[in-house]
Amino acid sequence: MSQRSCLSVILAAGEGTRMKSAMPKVLHAIAGLPMVAHVVKAAEAAGASGLALVIGHGAEEMRKAAQKFAPQAETFVQEKRLGTAHAVLAARAAISNGYDDILVMFGDTPLIDAGALAAARQKLAEGAAVAVIGFRPPNPTGYGRLIEEGGRLVAIREEKDCSEEEKTIGFCNAGMMAVAGKHALQLLDKVGNNNAKGEFYLTDIVEIAGAEGLDVVATEASFENALGINNRAELAEAEAIWQARRRREAMLAGVTLIAPETVYFSHDTEIGADTIVEPNVWFGPGVKIASGARIHAFSHIEGATIASNCDVGPFARLRPGADLRQKAKVGNFCEVKQATIEEGAKVNHLTYIGDARVGAGANIGAGTITCNYDGFSKFFTDIGEGAFVGSNSALVAPVTIGKGGYIASGSVITESVPDDALAFGRARQKTLPGKGKELRERFASAAAAKKKAAE
Repeated sequence: MSQRSCLSVILAAGEGTRMKSAMPKVLHAIAGLPMVAHVVKAAEAAGASGLALVIGHGAEEMRKAAQKFAPQAETFVQEKRLGTAHAVLAARAAISNGYDDILVMFGDTPLIDAGALAAARQKLAEGAAVAVIGFRPPNPTGYGRLIEEGGRLVAIREEKDCSEEEKTIGFCNAGMMAVAGKHALQLLDKVGNNNAKGEFYLTDIVEIAGAEGLDVVATEASFENALGINNRAELAEAEAIWQARRRREAMLAGVTLIAPETVYFSHDTEIGADTIVEPNVWFGPGVKIASGARIHAFSHIEGATIASNCDVGPFARLRPGADLRQKAKVGNFCEVKQATIEEGAKVNHLTYIGDARVGAGANIGAGTITCNYDGFSKFFTDIGEGAFVGSNSALVAPVTIGKGGYIASGSVITESVPDDALAFGRARQKTLPGKGKELRERFASAAAAKKKAAE
């Protein structure tokens, strides 16, 4: 089968009115990725070399989105919504290019597994003209039943047309199918619209192919694989299923999740073995974590790279561009953005590091901030190897702290500090004996007078 060419036709033209959204339904995200992009990934993993995206509602928005998750896809517009077969034929130009296999998929079934698609393609390789993907839902009510005779699929019967005996069938239509490329257009062109809705149903090709003596079979996928999304409640259910799958994959790959159900991964999270993730951690897109790191509770990480044996959190926020090198530490209530924290450097407490480099072995005291933005432009702060920045310091960029530089606590640093220099950037302390008592008495007297005047 590996030598067979394959086109995936993904139907994504529906309005999705039950989502109650101005955005096309299939662009709603699961694990930070549009659901239709999950379908694209599954198709590619199953060997599809061509992608045809059939769009309608929000066509321009869909095209722009597709440039990000499927730049190689051709887009075709279904001008009128006249049924699923009509939608597939919108991609006639792509189908006529001579592919061996045509996979017909739906943009709102984001949990479809590449294995289920490959199994359907395998049936085509073995000689079938059509392979329909079926599933067994907990309750088949409302689903079209797959009617089989002698190992062949003879019909897909909608529930309203089923006999009482057929209603007992638990094997149902998932909607997706694989069609031999050499038969696809002739079968699709024979689909009529002589039905109550006057629409062209893709499911009709089963009986059309059977009548022509072609082999039609069904393959079975899990219920989760076939789950279609129609509203935000179902979107949340799909998210939960996806997260459960990903957590299990991570743990089987050697990652410790102390409370798995509280950890949320993104579609592209990479996390190495022997990493420990504590409860209530959220990974946004673009996170790469090497082995042996520890991510403490309630941390929020996106667009960040974390090297081996780093220590992050609790309550840390790593924003895009955060780059932690080996054994770096970003502690509690710290935020790092577009900055490199080099090997063994420590950013321990209540600190903001943005547009900066913190050199190897440097120590950043509590309450330190890099003042990187003047309201118009961003500026860079460079903190050298082994530097020490005392607590509650403000480093006003652009500024450089040299190797081994020492910044006194409470300083506002506006000029660069040479290697191994000590810098103070604060007013000199002045102590006045007895003045504290005098000040308290004056304030207390004023407050009493104010209270009396109000009575």
